[in-house]
Amino acid sequence: MKKLIILGAGIYQAPLIRQAKELGLFVIVVSSPGDYPGFALADKVYETDTRDQEGVLEIAQSEKIDGICTSGTDVAVRTIGYVCQKMGLHGLSYEAACQVTDKALMKDAFYQKKVSTPRHIRASSMEKAQQAAKRLGYPLLVKAVDSSGSRGIVIVERESRLKEAFSRALQASRKDYVLVEEYIQAEEIGVDGFVKNGSLVFMAPHEKYLFRGEQVTVPAGHSFPYDTTKKQMREIQKQMQLAIEAVGLDECPVNADVLVDGNKVWILEIGGRTGATCIPELISLHYGFPFYQRIIQNALGESVQFPRLVHVPCQGRLLMSPIDGVITSIDEEKLDTLRQKGVQIVIDYPAGHKVQAMKNGTDRVGHVVAKAASEAEFTAVYDQVQSAVQIGGQTLYQLNRQAKDGEDGKNK
Repeated sequence: MKKLIILGAGIYQAPLIRQAKELGLFVIVVSSPGDYPGFALADKVYETDTRDQEGVLEIAQSEKIDGICTSGTDVAVRTIGYVCQKMGLHGLSYEAACQVTDKALMKDAFYQKKVSTPRHIRASSMEKAQQAAKRLGYPLLVKAVDSSGSRGIVIVERESRLKEAFSRALQASRKDYVLVEEYIQAEEIGVDGFVKNGSLVFMAPHEKYLFRGEQVTVPAGHSFPYDTTKKQMREIQKQMQLAIEAVGLDECPVNADVLVDGNKVWILEIGGRTGATCIPELISLHYGFPFYQRIIQNALGESVQFPRLVHVPCQGRLLMSPIDGVITSIDEEKLDTLRQKGVQIVIDYPAGHKVQAMKNGTDRVGHVVAKAASEAEFTAVYDQVQSAVQIGGQTLYQLNRQAKDGEDGKNK
């Protein structure tokens, strides 16, 4: 029986663990201690920080693993590259992993290879951040260079908010510098795919639903297909390939944040792993093949194919709470009725569990994935799911409606 290490035991790794078990693999989960669903799914668990490269390598060597992978997080990508390189396993190189997990290094590589990307300046002090802001102008973005899930990324619209943003970005980072980046007003989309032999052999662009909170913008859902022109699609593919070559990604899944405006395309960031917020589930539904399975097969060095069997319009979105609170009830009967109609519904926690207000991609209550030809069709299903979950005695639907009404009132 082949052995696979999956780094992380959280919400975004649990489906990958389940898929590996369905494939008959011996699954070893490595994760920091915590209340994570993946622990109960694994054959063996090591409570080790996924950023501990030597520690994970020692586990991998002692277990004589056949592959290592993750999904939905950048935190473990360097360790995957390190273990793959040291053990001769299939996956991205350690050098590429280092490039894509430091936004400053990534952007430097983009500029060297003439990838279309927003201007950026590295800042290791408040004084340097102020100098960068003067050069780039407001609004701008201040980013932690080594975070994921939109942690430590702040939109700064005026000088008076820069100090707070700089502090928040540093607090979210293990580095002593941040990235100050030009803010470009354009449509933000997601692009996932796979790199084999240095080439982007599969590309899946998708529309992105963004949750906009105070000073933060968090990806909270996606939809397929992305409606675009052939010319724009060619430019997306061109810039994606340039970005892949710039950072040296190969033999791995990729996930990118991309800005588009007409035929102009900018690559914001690219990662050496698949995206979160329902992306693998949506790719599987839209194209008709199990995407988590492809991630695992690639990690094991097996041949990987990406057939486009179907093109089912579909959408997925996180269930989010606008407040901190406790789940007081879940109407399982209503949810089961929707599941029988083909709606994929995941509720992350049982009744009685605490949840946090949405601030980043892990502050979620669950997710919904459904076939839908339009935003209205999906919203009708999504709202039914929201109405089945109560926090503090009110449904998610009521809480989010109140929050939206309050925000609309502020903007008048």
